[in-house]
Amino acid sequence: MQNSPKDLRKKILGRRGEDLTKKYLEKRGYKIVERNFSTPFGEADIIAEKGGILCFVEVKTRSGDGFGKPFEAVDARKQERYRKIAAFYLAGVFKEERECRFDVSSVENGKIEYIEDAFQ
Repeated sequence: MQNSPKDLRKKILGRRGEDLTKKYLEKRGYKIVERNFSTPFGEADIIAEKGGILCFVEVKTRSGDGFGKPFEAVDARKQERYRKIAAFYLAGVFKEERECRFDVSSVENGKIEYIEDAFQ
C-alpha cells in the first residue's frame, strides 16, 4: 500500500527538521556519527558527538503549534525507547561505557529550540 499524501507531507517535514538540526549541530562543532540509526527498538534520528560525549538526538518537527510544542511529544514512552536505542548502539559499537546524553531538537516553522540533556 502506498503512503497517503498526508503521510508523505509528514515524512518530508520530518526530513527537513532533521536536515536543519544536522546543520545546527555541525555549526556548533558536533560531528554527526549516524543519521536514522535503526534498531529493534526504533530509530535514533541523529547520533552526534562533541567533546567525547555521544548525543542521541530526537528531532520533532511541526509546521505550527496546533498540537503543542514539538518537544512535548517526547513522552516517557519515547524516552524509554531512546534509552534502549542508546544501549543497543553502545553495546554494538563501543562494547564499553561511553558518556552519553539525550537531546531533543524541537523544530517549528523552520526555527530550532535545541534542548541538551532533555531527559535521563
